[in-house]
Amino acid sequence: MYSLSYSIAVNPRGASPVLTRDQVWRGLEMKAANALPFVNGMSQCDVLERTDDTITREVTFLGSTHREFITLFAPVKVQFERMDGTGWIDNVISESEDGLLLTFTFGVTFPGVEPGTPQEAAHGDTMRGAYIGAVGATLDRVRKMATAGEI
Repeated sequence: MYSLSYSIAVNPRGASPVLTRDQVWRGLEMKAANALPFVNGMSQCDVLERTDDTITREVTFLGSTHREFITLFAPVKVQFERMDGTGWIDNVISESEDGLLLTFTFGVTFPGVEPGTPQEAAHGDTMRGAYIGAVGATLDRVRKMATAGEI
């Protein structure tokens, strides 16, 4: 399984507006229900079922379609699990000496690619930029929503 963990400061020097934990959490909740405004490369996001703290949805990301089961662990973590067993993603809000962090950690398998091989690493590395970009894109969208008074 190819895995990656990446953290970004929620409020780097000069960021405006400065986001609160509640605003970031609200953005993650909204992203779980409709990721299209948050994730470049996602072309479909349909909610199939929703409870207070779970969402089942179908998404298409970079041409690959998956059904996901999402669990909301308010106000800290959103966990996305591909229902076919091919991967998972955690979005975690945490505190650091430098302020709030948003961390994306994921593990994913690739059809037809043997786990632990150089081919898996190469395939994962081609997607690395898209996954890391999703961290920044999420915060950019939350910041725009905060500026517009939407959250």
